[in-house]
Amino acid sequence: MSFGIHVSGHPRELVETTVPALAASLIASGITAQDASLWGPAAEAEAGRRLGWVQAVSVSRPLVPEIERLRAELVERGLTRIVLAGMGGSSLAPEVIARTAGVPLVVLDATAPGQVLAAIDGDAESGGLDRTVLVVSSKSGSTVETDAVRRAFEAAFRDVGIDPAERIVVVTDPGSPLEESARAAGYRVFLADPTVGGRYSALTAFGLVPAGLAGVDLTELLDEADATLLEVAVDSPENPALTLAAAIAGGDPRRDKLGLVADGTHIEGLPDWIEQLIAESTGKDGTGILPVVLLPVSPELETRPEDLQIVRFVDDAKRFHLFEHHEGEILVSGSLAAQFVVWEYATAIAGRLLGIDPFDQPDVESAKTATRALLESRPEPAAPAFTADGVDVRVSDPSLAASGTLAGVLDALWATLPADGYVAVQAYVDRVAAPQLAGIRELIAADAGRPVTFGWGPRFLHSTGQFHKGGPRTGVFLQIVEHSEVDLEIPGLPFTFGQLLRAQAAGDASVLAAHGRPVVTLTLTDPAADVLSLFEAAQ
Repeated sequence: MSFGIHVSGHPRELVETTVPALAASLIASGITAQDASLWGPAAEAEAGRRLGWVQAVSVSRPLVPEIERLRAELVERGLTRIVLAGMGGSSLAPEVIARTAGVPLVVLDATAPGQVLAAIDGDAESGGLDRTVLVVSSKSGSTVETDAVRRAFEAAFRDVGIDPAERIVVVTDPGSPLEESARAAGYRVFLADPTVGGRYSALTAFGLVPAGLAGVDLTELLDEADATLLEVAVDSPENPALTLAAAIAGGDPRRDKLGLVADGTHIEGLPDWIEQLIAESTGKDGTGILPVVLLPVSPELETRPEDLQIVRFVDDAKRFHLFEHHEGEILVSGSLAAQFVVWEYATAIAGRLLGIDPFDQPDVESAKTATRALLESRPEPAAPAFTADGVDVRVSDPSLAASGTLAGVLDALWATLPADGYVAVQAYVDRVAAPQLAGIRELIAADAGRPVTFGWGPRFLHSTGQFHKGGPRTGVFLQIVEHSEVDLEIPGLPFTFGQLLRAQAAGDASVLAAHGRPVVTLTLTDPAADVLSLFEAAQ
């Protein structure tokens, strides 16, 4: 069996009470047959356009030789540094595929000017533009972050006398604006299956082209997926997707938070991919499942909130010595491709259990609209409520700023948490220059006493952003925004990367506030120094 799962305690009870009805409903074979009626009449039209992922392995097979030929051509020319410009499913799947395979892939799903410049410049180990190929990956072809990065790389190539047509590869849907412009520019184009949504696209061209060009063995990946497809298509209580769906989405009341812990598994970064898949698929209509990416030593594993279900990724879920130490957890193991397949099926089945459409994302566009409006009007930023230790503090509710201190404003934000609440930390910061900022998640979890998510902006907008607006109204939001002296023009657009990043943060904050969510925005005037002030305040 390519996927292993063991449940005990509460999730075992859910599996025993829920799986027989799921098997009897024929949902597994129904998904495999692409039955769009499984999620009700309201979801049928969208589901009818979004079930192509169940055939992704067979549809993608013919792409493999083409990707391998291009990879060989590039290597022969000394082009071994692959940079991926993509957001959401276009970046998260190839990132985990490449990391697990141990091959280098530069993923640029950011608009922080310093991060974009670092991706353009390269480094001594992997090389610079002279060895770089850019993969531009976008279903719609209109994703603002991806478009901006493409423009920046085109200009950088031309500046050093390189024809962009020799260095840019495009992955997009047939008939998209990006396909048209890419072919006109002479770029190499790979077309994906338009009946697959971005977060379900791991085994399509969006996952395979960048990973394959970076050097991943795609045939092995697809073979592993193919073997797992037989397991998840059967309407049997032994179907691992039915078991997983019941364990994460069954029950009433339901545990609506899912702690994802990588603990000794060979797979690198899988929780980040699952986070997008589940949050964007289920976080709507006031319900959903919130994935919380944890470390093996995270505070939540000590406090064990009642509404948090732990999923632990191990190398062998059937190792009996694990059971005693992890009672009440969901233990999963298996190859990366098996994980992709089972989690996709389980998420679609969870949508049925929750009574929602797992294929739409109705609240994602609101933040994009607010960002566009800010870029067009360019209003002066609101004056901060106060400034402390070099950090400008802005709040959605003046009462949050009454203390006049960083520690006080954080305590005031935690005080607004409901009993079943969560904290979302959103860092619009160059994560290459300040990776240590992610460590604030652990401090806040200990201080707030509730589950805490951490997302790099604008990356998370294409992941948990849907849940923040469409899910349960239980979140409080901490934005961390950098004010960098470094900026970069976006050729052909009337704004810079820095202005885009700040507009994305302000736009999302305004939408969250309009939804009644408490928001605190901390702007770092000197990111390297101010991070220390944040860590002290969070303790």
